[in-house]
Amino acid sequence: MYDYDLLVVGSANADLVVGVERRPGPGETVLGSDLAVHPGGKGANQAVAAARLGARTALLARVGDDAHGRLLLQSQRAAGVDTDAVLTGGAPTGVALITVDPSGDNSIVVAPGANARLTPADIRAASGLLDRARVVSLQLEIPLESVAEVARCLPPTTRLVLNPSPPAPLPDEVLAACDPLVVNEHEAAFILGPAAGPEPEDRAQGLLALGPKSVVITLGAEGALVASAAGAVRVPAPKADAVDTTGAGDAFTAALAWRVGQGDSLAEAARFAVRVGAVAVTRRGAQESYPTAEEVADR
Repeated sequence: MYDYDLLVVGSANADLVVGVERRPGPGETVLGSDLAVHPGGKGANQAVAAARLGARTALLARVGDDAHGRLLLQSQRAAGVDTDAVLTGGAPTGVALITVDPSGDNSIVVAPGANARLTPADIRAASGLLDRARVVSLQLEIPLESVAEVARCLPPTTRLVLNPSPPAPLPDEVLAACDPLVVNEHEAAFILGPAAGPEPEDRAQGLLALGPKSVVITLGAEGALVASAAGAVRVPAPKADAVDTTGAGDAFTAALAWRVGQGDSLAEAARFAVRVGAVAVTRRGAQESYPTAEEVADR
């Protein structure tokens, strides 16, 4: 019996968001909206998204002993996330600097802060928590050696979902543990390099050849492609009037990770996840945009 449907191991950031008419070019200054501060970070986002959908969720992360850290913990607890494994101290809380244009597209720069201090020793100390989770979800806003330590410590009955964002070269042991590896088209192209084919199906086959058990490529408004040794399937997304795409990929990954842990096929989980993402992009912010299962069912 698992205590958690999903354990998220990853980052927790304060999102500092400014709306702009257009993003500045090199050496250029543009005026933006008033600054808004929101709880964010790929790990914290995924945990809130899953918990809001109804998953029993825990977060393993590190924040600073500061106002941003307290904001993040408050947001997690309000969503119902178990924060007992969130560590405090070592550096200020991580910060993401985000600009959002009128179309809802965003550009993000992350100052890792305490996220960079989530060490392999922290992962080993929390190995008992890994044993209690049906699925573990990872991203790359924490040190890569800590991501690899999760893969090494993972019980054989626990499923690993990895979104390699921001993209970085991945060790073979991490790739082999992924079921699925979840990437957008940019991340897929980065991992494959010159071997990246022109179509998502080509890229999915290239990624599978690197070792993961399954692959999901997100395609924005076009939905997603899921692939495994059994073949590839496109999953269309419902139409949505996007106002802010910040954190939508995290909502997709969290929903997918939860549903595969509940026994859905990868395609079934992706069909649910694209609907979650479609709701999220119609609302501003990251964590505050995430829907409940009832709101997804209404679409």
